[in-house]
Amino acid sequence: MGVYLSTPKTEKLSDDGENYRLRYGLSCVQGWRATMEDAHAAFPDLDNLTAFFGVYDGHGGKGQVLLLLLIFITSLFLCSLDVMKMGKGLELVKHSTSWIGHALIGKKAPVVSVLTLLALMFLRCFFLLHVVFHISHVFQAYNLSKDHKPDLELERDRILKAGGFIQVGRANGSLNLARAIGDAEFKLNKTLPVEKQIVTANPDINIVELCDDDEFLVLACDGIWDCVSSQQLVDYVREQLNSETKLSAICERVFDRCLAPTAGGEGCDNMTMILVQFKKPVGSGTSLSSSPIDGTR
Repeated sequence: MGVYLSTPKTEKLSDDGENYRLRYGLSCVQGWRATMEDAHAAFPDLDNLTAFFGVYDGHGGKGQVLLLLLIFITSLFLCSLDVMKMGKGLELVKHSTSWIGHALIGKKAPVVSVLTLLALMFLRCFFLLHVVFHISHVFQAYNLSKDHKPDLELERDRILKAGGFIQVGRANGSLNLARAIGDAEFKLNKTLPVEKQIVTANPDINIVELCDDDEFLVLACDGIWDCVSSQQLVDYVREQLNSETKLSAICERVFDRCLAPTAGGEGCDNMTMILVQFKKPVGSGTSLSSSPIDGTR
């Protein structure tokens, strides 16, 4: 069956936790894939203002993804949290991601593997992201980003200017994404800076202010989003929250719904999901954020 197993591995690795501002549950499952190449991170208490969650979807083997995850998280922790508190969290994540991408250019396998990074950092009650996650707001899914697909105008322009091409929606007919850590064969144009290569590790960062009506947030790899839409998942999570208090159990049920009955096609990828539920502020009706910023709704 090629990259697929004869029967799926359905054992789930799950965890739950909370602090005074949020609860979270997470889970991952290998499924039909021959190897598990997802990784994740959950640090709800970096300090009393900062939490970090991340989902990492790679190819090339679990070891490569874990290596890059270790490098990324270490680069965050090596920088003082005081830097984040001074409003430089954006620069910290951007520079950390770009640094890893730069360091891998020109290196050979097995270190070079693709890593699609999905990271969430709560910073002074704000959050930022790279790639895709979704928030429930007034019963509606609110998409905070879009997939970095090669046929998006911004990505397509960069790919073509770097001397690449797009075929069947793939960069150079091979890679179905346009931003990744690794994949050095797409970053070999020595006349261009790293952010202008066919595939770049330059992160796409967004800031959104949390509101009282925001209920929860989902971080997930494409093993989930290939099977359900944002609104379908939000509706299902809200329904489950009426009777289930263990957030990781909801993640596990999502996997059961998405897992394909036979190998091949949608529902056969590795699956990782983190569900973050926001606790309402104690006392008044003020929102979790205290001042307006770019990107507020």
